Amino acid sequence: MARFDDDRHGEGAGKVLTRTQTRTALKRPRMYKVLLHNDDYTPREFVVLVLQHVFVMSEAEASRLMLHVHNHGVGVAGIYPFSVAETKVAEVGAAAEKAKFPLMATLEPESDGDEDDGEQGGNDGGWTHGGPPS
Repeated sequence: MARFDDDRHGEGAGKVLTRTQTRTALKRPRMYKVLLHNDDYTPREFVVLVLQHVFVMSEAEASRLMLHVHNHGVGVAGIYPFSVAETKVAEVGAAAEKAKFPLMATLEPESDGDEDDGEQGGNDGGWTHGGPPS
C-alpha cells in the first residue's frame, strides 16, 4: 500500500481549508408559441380534433380556439419549450398531411414581456412543420 505525505505534522498542521462554492443561476428555457393558421379548406371539425389530440384541449377549449383562428387568421395553441413546440408543430403537420388538408402550425419565440392569452398571434418568421426557414 502506498503512503502519501500529506503534511499533517508539518507547516500545514492546524490550518483550516476553505472551499469557494460557485452557484450557477439557472435560467428558465426560452418558450415558444405554437401558432395555428387559418385556411379556406380544412374543416372546422378536423381542427377541433387536432387541438384535442395534439394539445390536449377539451372540446369547448378547442372549439373556442378554432373559432378564434377562423375569425382572426391565427391563434396561439400553446406555449412550450422549443423541443416540445417543435414536436407539436410536426404532429399537426403529420395529421394534416395524412388527412390531405392544408392546416398549418408554426412556432415562434415568445417575447419576454408578452402575455398572450391566445387571442392574438402572428407569424414573424416562425418555423413551420417543414423545419427552420432557409
